[in-house]
Amino acid sequence: MRLRSGVFASSCLLVQALGVALFLRGFFPVPVRSVPRREARADPPAEPAPPGPGMVSNWTKIPPPLFKKVVIVLIDALRDDFVFGSKGKQFMPYTTQVVEKGTSHSFIAEAKPPTVTMPRIKALMTGGIPGFIDVVVNLNSPALLEDNLIWQAKTAGKRIIFYGDDTWVKLFPKHFVEYDGTTSFFVSDFTEVDDNVTRHLDRVLKREDWDLLILHYLGLDHIGHMTGPNSPLVGPKLREMDNILKKIHISLLSKEETSLPSLLVVCGDHGMSETGSHGGSSEGEVHTPLLFISSTFEKRSAPLAQPELVQQTDLASTLAIGLGLPISRNSVGNLILPVVGGKTMREQLRFVHLNGFQLSRLLQENTPAYEKDPGYEHFKIAEKSHGNWIKLYLEGNNSEILLNLGKKVLKQYLEALKTLSSSLSKQVAQYDMYSMMVGTVIIMEVLLLLLLSVPKALSKRAEFEVPLSPPLFSLLFYLMCLMLCAVHVIVCTSAESLCYFCSMSWLTAVGVMMLISALMCGILSAIAKIFEDSRLPLKNPIVSSSNWSEIDALILAGTLCHVLSLGASSFIEEEHQTWYFLINTLCLVLCQEQCRNNFLLKECDPQHSTSVRQNSDSIGKTSESKNIDIPAASNSKLGRATSSSEFIKGSDKWLSVATPWIILICCRLLRSLNQTGVQWAHRPDFGHWLTSSEHKSELSFLAAVSLLMIFFLVQRRCSLVSKIAMALGLLGVYSYRAAIGNVIFPWQHGGKDISKGITEARFVYVFVLGIVFTGTKDLLKSQVISADSSTKSTGLWEVYSGLVLLAALLFRPHNLPVLVFCLLIQTMMTKYIWIPLKFDAAQITIMHYWFGQAFFYFQGNSNGIATVDISAGFVGLDSYVELPAIFLTAFTTYAGPLLWAIHLLCYLSSEVSSSSSLSMSFWKDGGPELNLVLQ
Repeated sequence: MRLRSGVFASSCLLVQALGVALFLRGFFPVPVRSVPRREARADPPAEPAPPGPGMVSNWTKIPPPLFKKVVIVLIDALRDDFVFGSKGKQFMPYTTQVVEKGTSHSFIAEAKPPTVTMPRIKALMTGGIPGFIDVVVNLNSPALLEDNLIWQAKTAGKRIIFYGDDTWVKLFPKHFVEYDGTTSFFVSDFTEVDDNVTRHLDRVLKREDWDLLILHYLGLDHIGHMTGPNSPLVGPKLREMDNILKKIHISLLSKEETSLPSLLVVCGDHGMSETGSHGGSSEGEVHTPLLFISSTFEKRSAPLAQPELVQQTDLASTLAIGLGLPISRNSVGNLILPVVGGKTMREQLRFVHLNGFQLSRLLQENTPAYEKDPGYEHFKIAEKSHGNWIKLYLEGNNSEILLNLGKKVLKQYLEALKTLSSSLSKQVAQYDMYSMMVGTVIIMEVLLLLLLSVPKALSKRAEFEVPLSPPLFSLLFYLMCLMLCAVHVIVCTSAESLCYFCSMSWLTAVGVMMLISALMCGILSAIAKIFEDSRLPLKNPIVSSSNWSEIDALILAGTLCHVLSLGASSFIEEEHQTWYFLINTLCLVLCQEQCRNNFLLKECDPQHSTSVRQNSDSIGKTSESKNIDIPAASNSKLGRATSSSEFIKGSDKWLSVATPWIILICCRLLRSLNQTGVQWAHRPDFGHWLTSSEHKSELSFLAAVSLLMIFFLVQRRCSLVSKIAMALGLLGVYSYRAAIGNVIFPWQHGGKDISKGITEARFVYVFVLGIVFTGTKDLLKSQVISADSSTKSTGLWEVYSGLVLLAALLFRPHNLPVLVFCLLIQTMMTKYIWIPLKFDAAQITIMHYWFGQAFFYFQGNSNGIATVDISAGFVGLDSYVELPAIFLTAFTTYAGPLLWAIHLLCYLSSEVSSSSSLSMSFWKDGGPELNLVLQ
């Protein structure tokens, strides 16, 4: 059965989607969940029953609230060192004084990845641990339906007011008696987004008609995204936050009554990395300050040592106790005991017992063998000891023995809480291994089938023979089906935990097993076909098509090794090292190939030089007459072996030999520009040196030179109109960066007012759209009006040039050399490697893919979301517009692979164009005779 390459690729894509869906369903674990929210308000447990007949505790209700009013000030991206470090002492003097000498308790709250806003708000209010799947819905947060602190407070009649990030309004609709939301995604706004919150403060603090006030400030997070944690803008923003905290604290103290005090909570949802982003697991991203400030706490006598480390999920349990509310049923957090340390021993034991009972019940609902869990056993022991303590207490024993026993019980409870929380948290990291393995097998089979089909799919006929019938009716197919079904039965009947693939219907599962068997049989048939064809006699005995070059071996081995490396998390975290190694090895092999074809070919095979010289001269004439930058690449290995030395004459021969070494030097320079990954991401790099305020002149010079290089590397393939548009657009790029303060003009002295650069950026967008429109017009002309391959090739180059201009606008100034080296390497590879060495389409495709992946990491990207440059999505926008912001952010992140992919299309299109032109030239100049010579 023969299929066109497009139909075959589409079928493989559908099967691949099935494999990826199965893998992701197993990779994203089902979070720990309890009963629905509407059933969450059950009666609280009573105190543990004292041993002995007739003794019953009289405390069966939820303890009363400890605080009358609670104000939560959440400062987005507030790192712990912004409060407890040197920046805190310098820019937040009032907060520092309260922390060191005031009535407060200070902690460092550890947030679990992913460290983005919406999952962290859910963790703070539910006490649960959101999964990475929550990152997907972070842009459009749905209403939170599970049990949470806000819902419990509203149900209890608490009046809640909120100002700040509108993510809260989306998560908790109809929960606030008053609110004013601001968009969190317009990161160019540093001031108005916070002023919209602060403008309500004076009015609200004077009122008495509220119980819980939540303020979410975004300005610090936006500064981090745009300029990083070491920006001079961070200090003034911290000082502004310090003044706000001072105003709130003084107002709460002035209105306190003798009955119940107020509580001020200062926290961050996440921190920020050294580049200003967040989402990963670095120390700067997961450690945030957590401050409890209230007059009910004892005044600190000694200076604050290193703050204690707690979990961010502990806040939900602690605030629930403080407000007299039930602890959220899905919470895995522990009560922060110092907050209630001033209460009596009976109250403290009651608080930790409620927390332990909630955690043990959650464990029962999520773990079949919960009775064997160490945390559950410790809790039962502590509960029994608690009952003995209550017996002594009810008997009126007030001796030292009662106090010491109470401390012992309290310690037992805290150990049980810690173990229970740890057991529940580990369930979030439990993967569905069986579903992941089935998905991986399908993905690997499709990849292997695609790898075997690449030479035929990229050939002139672009067809692939699918061995469909033999596998479906062969004995091997049925044996594999029976074996896989047997394995499925064994796994699903012996699995202790629920597996998603096992929960499918048997008909669906058998269908998947048949698909896996068919793919495996198809792969074996394709391999057998390749070996069968290799044993057939060749029409031309001079050429051996079965001989693999070093390039072929490297491409196959490198691709397989990269796929296998993805089975280890450490290789995924440091995947950039794999691509750096592969392209360096590729350059060395290309150097060997260049030396062989330039210095050894004439000695080994001189008899074909006469006929090949005619071929190369004809190709050169055709290229000159058609103004084609990239001539055709023959698929014949004889053509490659006999004609490559004729392309390279004089100084070009030495330049072609030096090309791999020049590329190696470029790649080494790019590696030092941006540190990425996990292990060494914190180390200083050249990019940090350039972006520091002391080296703005050097950065400006580098940006100007890079923009000039981009113009010279791109303009030679553009029309005159596009050249003018490109020059003006690149000038606009520099003007935009100067307007926002990244670079300076030579005549600029002293400070300059920093703007958002909206006019300059939109000026560049006009030229980007103009160049892309010109290229699109040529593409449509080649498809509709005349089937002219040269017009199509020109159109593709125009589109490519427009995207290069867009990348230059969106890249940060220190990353412009990445774009320069990308264009330089593409130009040198085209002129001195791909054309002379006559690589086929499959080899060139793999090389483009390798370099595209390497340039993804050269930009400073990684497999963590913390390196995504969100600020690029708001270049030229004066408000948040979702679709343009998403497109610009995605384009900037994947600019490297995208530019290499489009360059591949341009190359292959130019190859087809020059092939057709060369064929016409042959027939005009007596081509049949030359074709006979080549055959």
